[in-house]
Amino acid sequence: MAEKAAAMELKVFSWEGTDKKGQRVKGEAKATNEAMVKMDLRRQGINPLKVSRKAKSRASGKKITAKDIAIFSRQLATMMSSGVPIVQAFEIIGRGHENPSMRDLVLTVKSDVEAGGTMADAMRKHPLYFDNLTCNLIHAGEQAGILENLLDKIATYKEKSESIKSKIKKAMFYPTAVVIVSFIITAILLIFVIPQFESMFSGMGADLPALTKLVVSASEVFQAWWWAIFGGVGVLGWGFVQLKRRSQAFADALDRLSLKVPVIGAILVKAAIARFARTLSTMFAAGVPLVEAMDSVAGAVGNVVYATAVYRMRDQVATGQSLTSSMMEATLFPNMVVQMVAIGEEAGSLDGMLGKVADFYEQEVDDAVDGLSSLLEPLIMAFLGVVVGGLVIAMYLPIFKMGSAMM
Repeated sequence: MAEKAAAMELKVFSWEGTDKKGQRVKGEAKATNEAMVKMDLRRQGINPLKVSRKAKSRASGKKITAKDIAIFSRQLATMMSSGVPIVQAFEIIGRGHENPSMRDLVLTVKSDVEAGGTMADAMRKHPLYFDNLTCNLIHAGEQAGILENLLDKIATYKEKSESIKSKIKKAMFYPTAVVIVSFIITAILLIFVIPQFESMFSGMGADLPALTKLVVSASEVFQAWWWAIFGGVGVLGWGFVQLKRRSQAFADALDRLSLKVPVIGAILVKAAIARFARTLSTMFAAGVPLVEAMDSVAGAVGNVVYATAVYRMRDQVATGQSLTSSMMEATLFPNMVVQMVAIGEEAGSLDGMLGKVADFYEQEVDDAVDGLSSLLEPLIMAFLGVVVGGLVIAMYLPIFKMGSAMM
């Protein structure tokens, strides 16, 4: 837990120094303080000359997103496959980017490569944007002389990964939107509309129905304490987000709970399997050893339940156990997936089989999200109808009651 807490406090530092050859080098590093950065640089044989905390630039442009990195990967893969030299490709992509932050990142990497460093080492200086999987594949491609092929695999992987993320966000958006819209509509009715009826009822002197009394009482509470209610909801939302970011135990509990939510849980399971298969297929096809590849796979599955299982599988594979048997012991993978992996291991085409599994489950996620959207649209209308209709009925019940008494 201490290690996880420390990881949450890491800051980004920019540094400049000289390497063993006396050449000037620069980059970024994540650490808790400047002393840790300097210590790590000296361990790498770099003499640090300047280390400073990197602040967010107000005028530097938009934040660099995972989508920006995915697009950059595809552009670089396309240019290199067309015969454009790597330094020139970085120059073209960097100068042509609309986001100044992304432009600075690409040109910084280009400068390091131009100075004689490897592309993998240049990218490792920016861990916030280039993960271990990307850097490891780039390193493998440079060592084997197949950088163009691996850049294409990285670009495909990034595109598929971002597609899965967007579908998961889409699946989670609808329930959240329903709750927020329902709360806002209810608050508006209770604060501005119900008081108009309340003043009319007070002049009648008649006994109000129980539902009407309940709504009127709720309206009085909202009118008197609206600032506390809205503030409380805001604080709860903010606190939930901060707790999820800062407490690994809370985030892990949410991951476990999310897999048990009806409909949503099934989508998250399929997405985790798709990520597992896509990442392992990409790493294995690049020639990365299976045990080493499992570390990247664990970080890519997106759920602590599957990440823990992958780490356990890695340890089992390292002792000589087959991937198929370790997957069977995990009990998290459908029989079809296990059988396809078994066939891939026997035939020596594990990367191809995993690619087919990834394609299948990515399509499953797509279909499930579309189905959820079609299911939720009428449910949203029905839910809002019940909320708004219930308030309207509560206000008209006394009028109906008086009309029936007069008759």
